[in-house]
Amino acid sequence: MVYAPNREQVAQRRLANSARARAAIGAPERVAYGQTEIEKLDIYRTKRANAPVNIFVHGGAWRANRAADYACLAEAFVRSGAHYVILDFTNVDDAGGSLLPMVEQVRRAVAWVYNNAENFGGDPASLYLTAYSSGSHIGGCVVTHDWRKENLPVDILKGAMLGSGMYDLKPVRLSKRSKYVKFTDEMEEALSAQRHIDKLNTPLILAHGTCETPEFQRQTRDFYAAVKAAGKPVELLVGEGYNHFEMLETLANPYGLLGRAVLAQMRLSAAA
Repeated sequence: MVYAPNREQVAQRRLANSARARAAIGAPERVAYGQTEIEKLDIYRTKRANAPVNIFVHGGAWRANRAADYACLAEAFVRSGAHYVILDFTNVDDAGGSLLPMVEQVRRAVAWVYNNAENFGGDPASLYLTAYSSGSHIGGCVVTHDWRKENLPVDILKGAMLGSGMYDLKPVRLSKRSKYVKFTDEMEEALSAQRHIDKLNTPLILAHGTCETPEFQRQTRDFYAAVKAAGKPVELLVGEGYNHFEMLETLANPYGLLGRAVLAQMRLSAAA
């Protein structure tokens, strides 16, 4: 069964819409958050002072895509009064098959945004994270991180939306992704967010589409159930009739399933 026959068309729409978004709201400020060449982020600024900040972690099977490919997501947030920050980070192939460097870089980027938000008109007390697909796996590792190790607030992120991710690496380790990810017991344990819910201090929105693969749906439902059982704030959104790639398009629309939910989480309204 083919779960996303229009995958290429959706990808081409995303790239075309990203070019249009940059033309409409301007090119981002490109800033380094770490020492390696890839450790940079794109800041799309809103005109509002002391504005909340949304940080986006892209997907791509841990192997593909760049921050510039997702500018289409920024416009709705910028026009609604939020800064939108899109991260670049290494990929699993360049990291020698390990997922750890990717997670460490994204955590470092979040810390950078917290420490530097005021320099670009952001409110460090109003940071939010949005992630999708393999980016949601990384995002899960970010929201279950003990930020006290960096002398940062445990609730550094005031909310997060994780769409169609993987939160327990055991099944992923048994999949074809093990051909390019060098899984170890230590990596599986450290980077399975579902096993570290005790460190979760961020309200979550979890989402999946009904036309995604059964495993993406199951992982999301199971993580939702585990977070809820732990008594922590979590919401589940199910996109009826959406496949894995179409779901992300709703984040770019302030009235779409994900766009509306994330703006509400940030206490923002869609721009008129």
